[in-house]
Amino acid sequence: MRINQQNHYTSYFSGNPENVQSTCQGGAVLMGGGTDVDEAFQFLVERGGGGDILILRASGADGYNDYLMDLAHPNSVESVVFKSREASFAPEIASKIDEAEAIFLAGGDQAKYCNFWKDTPVQQALQRAVLRGVPIGGTSAGLAVLGERIFSAQQGGLDPQEVLQNPCDGRITIEDRLVDLPFMDGILTDTHFSQRERMGRLAGFLAHEGGDVRGLGVDEATAVLVTPDGKGRVVGSNSAYFVTPPGPAEVCEPGKPLTYRDLKVLKVDPGGSVDLRDWQAHQRLDVIEGQLSPSAD
Repeated sequence: MRINQQNHYTSYFSGNPENVQSTCQGGAVLMGGGTDVDEAFQFLVERGGGGDILILRASGADGYNDYLMDLAHPNSVESVVFKSREASFAPEIASKIDEAEAIFLAGGDQAKYCNFWKDTPVQQALQRAVLRGVPIGGTSAGLAVLGERIFSAQQGGLDPQEVLQNPCDGRITIEDRLVDLPFMDGILTDTHFSQRERMGRLAGFLAHEGGDVRGLGVDEATAVLVTPDGKGRVVGSNSAYFVTPPGPAEVCEPGKPLTYRDLKVLKVDPGGSVDLRDWQAHQRLDVIEGQLSPSAD
């Protein structure tokens, strides 16, 4: 492994240093955090033609390098750990993105991703990658920044009860997309979903957005694998939840518990499929004075 230590980033490189140009097929891996899903990474590497895999992160180190080399045998894996926004202006970082055949955003802190990458050459390079058909994926914070709308956690995380009791809480910081993935239009994501009981939190986020966006919650050890036409399938150990709001919430006011009736929920278990552009959800979920009724589980 080759380590490159710079003032504003560190990179860890494994594999063949000669750049290859494989045929990419686009698509995305939407992973909910926790244990990584082997099938999801195999999908990512295959969609990238077995070429050069780039991991972007703002914490951690080289944890994906050996894992991916052993699992899927790509040409190379490079992990770039950003220490500051300044790294996003280093020309070599954009070059790494431009030369990658698949890109994965690790877990961590989505606020750092938004603050480090937005309105920089990194954001521009990520969009170029998507346009040339490079598959992109993310887990936990990495998934949080792949929707059209992003809970950016600029003031820290929020537990579901905090959001349900005050869906206008100033700590609910929601921003525009980081990367334009067409099949993610009108979608806001959440992660660690069932394990942290985040259905109420997602309902509050959708209320905060006036019912104009849909919600996607992905469980830990679970991923949605999406092809460029928006067709997805769920893999891993748990489930993914697709939530359609009816419009604005009945009660979404500062300091008042949320009341939001008739949200529709589609739960997709491993092996199931879904169309991200137009999913059909039928199970009803009501939020009444800050309480879920019934559970969507």
